[in-house]
Amino acid sequence: MTPEQQAAIDRVTEDIAAARDAKLYEEAADEWRAVVTPEQSRDNLERVRTRLGRVQSRALHTGTEKDTTAGPLKGHSLVAIYQTTFERGTGMETFTLLERDGRWLLAGYTVTSDALK
Repeated sequence: MTPEQQAAIDRVTEDIAAARDAKLYEEAADEWRAVVTPEQSRDNLERVRTRLGRVQSRALHTGTEKDTTAGPLKGHSLVAIYQTTFERGTGMETFTLLERDGRWLLAGYTVTSDALK
């Protein structure tokens, strides 16, 4: 993972932890905003914060970089999957980033955890 990619993930995780959901949504890639409304984005992030709590530790599980000309994630993308320990459980966080005009933008964020069921 490049320093720029890591910086984007760090920025996103800081925004999530600080509940800066509107900022995160506004700065996300168009692909993020095309699939969720601001309210859905906020509700999903709040659900993670409420049920799992703050991140205690995060370890990169896999990272896959692609350059594609077709599909929903056209262009240069990164999917980074982390094994994450939260205050109230563990889970897998998946960050999808797209490079747009030399910047890495959030295009997707999901958490898979039994605590969210």
